[in-house]
Amino acid sequence: MFSSVNTIGLTGLNAYKINVEASILPGLTGCDIVGLPDTAVRESRERVFSAIKNIGFELPYGKITINLSPADTKKEGAVFDLPIAIALLMVMEVIKPIDLKEYAFLGELSLNGDLKHIAGVLPSVSAAHNFNIKNIILPTINAAEASIPQNINVYGAKNLTEVLEHICNKKILPQTKIDVSTLFNTTETYDVDFCDVKGQENVKRAFEIAAAGGHNILLIGAPGSGKTMLSRSLPSILPDITFEEALEVTKIYSVAGMLPKDVSLINKRPFRSPHHTISSVALIGGGKAALPGEISLAHNGVLFLDELPEFHKNTLEVLRQPLEDKFVTINRANVKNTYPSKVMLVASMNPCPCGYYGSTDNRCNCTPLKIQNYLNKISGPLLDRIDIHVEVSSVKFTDFENTTPAENSKTIRERVNLARAVQLDRYKGKNIFSNSELTSSMINKYCKLDEKSNNLLKNAFEKLNLSARAYSRILKVARTIADLAGEDDIKTNHVAEAIQYRNLDRKYFGG
Repeated sequence: MFSSVNTIGLTGLNAYKINVEASILPGLTGCDIVGLPDTAVRESRERVFSAIKNIGFELPYGKITINLSPADTKKEGAVFDLPIAIALLMVMEVIKPIDLKEYAFLGELSLNGDLKHIAGVLPSVSAAHNFNIKNIILPTINAAEASIPQNINVYGAKNLTEVLEHICNKKILPQTKIDVSTLFNTTETYDVDFCDVKGQENVKRAFEIAAAGGHNILLIGAPGSGKTMLSRSLPSILPDITFEEALEVTKIYSVAGMLPKDVSLINKRPFRSPHHTISSVALIGGGKAALPGEISLAHNGVLFLDELPEFHKNTLEVLRQPLEDKFVTINRANVKNTYPSKVMLVASMNPCPCGYYGSTDNRCNCTPLKIQNYLNKISGPLLDRIDIHVEVSSVKFTDFENTTPAENSKTIRERVNLARAVQLDRYKGKNIFSNSELTSSMINKYCKLDEKSNNLLKNAFEKLNLSARAYSRILKVARTIADLAGEDDIKTNHVAEAIQYRNLDRKYFGG
């Protein structure tokens, strides 16, 4: 006897169709699972056998073989429990021979036959349509997430018995449908609003530019100047996430097994803030299963690195390629996964070990050598990838005395959304969403300067000894400043403001 059902496997974010084949032949009673299964897949034999017995069926005598095809691709995870159980029940003739070519099954089984929450549902279902699969059956708890693509019929089941009743037309499962637009109608609340931040108007302006264009930003200032508070208030002014961006983020969290069970679509930009003791693998991704790291979990959002020089230098250096290419490829012995890493890097740091180098309020106790060694932890190539550098001054007492209400995040966010809408329209069909993603050829097209602006930039380039990458980033920032001002062309004042965000190269890093 032989049977076959469909399921979907994942390698990173890439899905592929798997045929789960079952066969029973005369011989000593036993069961083998073949097709490069990992430990979790091999252990599914015990879960499936127990589930089948606990719903009232006896296992047959004979040699049972379960094959996961294609046999040369490694299979990982517990999502194969349900398709293995269905294939086995078909070969046992519990289920009458029927055509299940347009069905796929995903799900982990408990010992009593209940279906449990699984990871990686969204990228799997998103690819199902390409495999000519029209129907998918999976745990009820994952049904809402699976319904996001809306190009396939999704049926959620609580247990193995409900799946059997559906297949045998005894009791059809309700189809799960979801209105995606309702997922974006939630009111977001934030712990910190920009109106709560006293003073620091120049830093708020820099954050507004960074948010509007998706630019990386570095804050340098003394302890207690408000760097961390400003950075943590950034999410309150980030532009609204688009459906396409939300889909990308949700897929990453789904694969990583970090999507909350009550969330079907992540509808706000992620904000990740790893501790400075993080390893390079945790930051960039990897491990035995080559899962996404913090830089991918922050995709389409913010990666905040507080106390930047306290991170291990080797850890910071692995960020260089992902920040430039907007993706990261993880190679392991049996797997090669590529994850997107289009992040807005926000970093903060003190100017020296004691924190008061250059301060007019406190005396620095560090030797020149200590200061240089501290700043050298940030390499030139990494610094070059940060578009905006801002010095954060200590807050004065007069700032606390000032009772004039500061501009709130909602007002700033409205301007940011308008600027981002201009960019989305300008780059429609080019697979980019913000000015920070402009390529060299696009910079030549969209960041043209008049003669006066070009001369200003030329003088700054020579005096500040800027690199070619810094030159490009000044143009991108100037483009964003022009968008915030509602200007089609980049003006001299836009270039001048963009240049001032590179002055710290020379002051602190000897640029």
